[in-house]
Amino acid sequence: MFVSYHHEQDQFWFNRFTDTFSDEYEVFQDQSLDEEVDSDNMEYVNRVIREDYIKGASITIVLCGKETGKRRFVDWEIASTLHHEHALLGIVVPGTIPQSNGKFIVSDRLHDNIESGYAAFVNWPSSPSELKNHIEFALAKSRFTALIKNGREKMKRNLP
Repeated sequence: MFVSYHHEQDQFWFNRFTDTFSDEYEVFQDQSLDEEVDSDNMEYVNRVIREDYIKGASITIVLCGKETGKRRFVDWEIASTLHHEHALLGIVVPGTIPQSNGKFIVSDRLHDNIESGYAAFVNWPSSPSELKNHIEFALAKSRFTALIKNGREKMKRNLP
């Protein structure tokens, strides 16, 4: 499993997620990057993310806070997940406020795949068993690879 999130804004929620769902309950093994890849060559960084982290994961969980959709590495991680035809699950970070229409802002690539039916999108799970159900649902959806939407150009920089 790979967990993608906005490191500056949602580190607290990532820590809470891993403490609650991996350490205490051993629901999954986290494959997330421990630190940024040390290179200015963005193609190299993208390849390292794709080959060293995402390739070995069966699912990518995107922790969706208010700024997550603006982060280029999150977009790249989602693109790599789709490239490998792995499952994709978006989880709303607690305290994230929806728009007036009740919908949350997520990255365009994640949105495309929620709309196509390939990706699952859920609220923060209240228990390890609920998370397990969400993961199983996302894994079941990932069998329908014809629904993958990954044609967008990768983000070149973070959005303001």
